[in-house]
Amino acid sequence: MDAIRITTAGSSPQEDLARRQKKYVIAMTIRTLCFIGAAISGAAGIHWLWPILIAGAIVLPYVAVVMANAEDSRSSALPLTGGGDPQRQLEQGGHGA
Repeated sequence: MDAIRITTAGSSPQEDLARRQKKYVIAMTIRTLCFIGAAISGAAGIHWLWPILIAGAIVLPYVAVVMANAEDSRSSALPLTGGGDPQRQLEQGGHGA
């Protein structure tokens, strides 16, 4: 079994799910605010703003799903640095012990 470096170890499934849910909820909250902002700006007569907010509300579900399903960027494929020569071995025989 290969050793796992703590800096590249993946998160637990529960932490991963919580992270994904948090990103999705944030994006959907922004989407809801876009809809509310579009309604308010339309009613207030700001005709240039509401189409932008509606477009944002239409695009955000796709962005939210992509963000929520994005892979964790940590990888165990990175080489260990500063570990010395991997070919170096202990010599047989004691040194005075």
